[in-house]
Amino acid sequence: MKPTHWFYKYKLYHIPFWFLYNYLWWAITINNPIEAARAIFFSPFAVKFSFYVIFETLAVYFNLYFLIPKYLEKSRFALYIIYLLITIFCTASIIVSGYCLGAYLSGKSLEQLYGKDSCSFYHLLIGSPLSSTVASITLAMSIKLAKNWLQTQRRQQLLEKEKLETELNFLKYQFNPHFLFNTINSIFFLIHKNPDKASASLAKFSELLRHQLYECNDTQIPLSQEIAYLENIIDLEKLRQNDNIEVTFDVDKENNLTIAPFILMTFVENAFKHVSKHTDQLNWIRIGLHIDDKLHFSVSNSTSDKVTDVVHYGGIGLKNVQRRLDLIYPGQYSLDIQSNATTFEVNLQLQYDKLRDHR
Repeated sequence: MKPTHWFYKYKLYHIPFWFLYNYLWWAITINNPIEAARAIFFSPFAVKFSFYVIFETLAVYFNLYFLIPKYLEKSRFALYIIYLLITIFCTASIIVSGYCLGAYLSGKSLEQLYGKDSCSFYHLLIGSPLSSTVASITLAMSIKLAKNWLQTQRRQQLLEKEKLETELNFLKYQFNPHFLFNTINSIFFLIHKNPDKASASLAKFSELLRHQLYECNDTQIPLSQEIAYLENIIDLEKLRQNDNIEVTFDVDKENNLTIAPFILMTFVENAFKHVSKHTDQLNWIRIGLHIDDKLHFSVSNSTSDKVTDVVHYGGIGLKNVQRRLDLIYPGQYSLDIQSNATTFEVNLQLQYDKLRDHR
């Protein structure tokens, strides 16, 4: 992959964009692009122009990267409007000071330099500084919203394609005949040995089938459903394997969140698939799910040998899971994978405010 040029990596192209924007604004105002260019570079008006470029740009990015995420995206509309109006007023006021500085450096009064009968702070403020600042912020928000809309549409298209691929992958890997036949055989033998346990296991198996076939067709499902599904998987895996495996599942069940189906299950299935098979010591799997300001999900298991290729560890591979996380929760998760000669551990964190509440 070709490395990104530093000019684009650090978004330095924004500087000429805002310079050109303010130049066009000025050229349209005086209806003479050549005179506007001369005034910018070879007259006291250059100070005023630099104040427009610098402080309007600061106001634009203060709105885009602070006010909008902190207030508008969190539906705190009143506070957003108040702080936006304050930002616009302060920016326009600073630009007015650029008028004064330009006049001072040229040795002229405001009236002499700008040719106006009244050059009070109020008259200067409600003129170009205020309207130009509002126009700059509006333009930047329009570009940002259009960009976000295009990214959302593109991501939605990728998700639709990914959904078709993952449905096939899960039918092939997660819901495979090997798991089905072994589970059915284990229940069959239990019918004669322990009918009550066989009945309970069959009920869990039925719940698992219903979840796989019907309940997980939506893009988001209640987290409680995913937890119940994990519990059924764990119980059936323990029944099917019937080995010396100690499994602990520590989970916060009281929640009203939703999550993309099969995100958590993949890590659990991988743990059972690759857990150690020691005969002289304990084999173990530890699973935890806790919620505070984030959703924390961890899965660790004992291993016989160090896993070197952690990206492709497991059935469909963690690379596939990471791809789904990138599409469904872009920039809203962290995935840490650690392995050594005796342990394999996965830690997933999802931002709490990005998980939908289904109450």
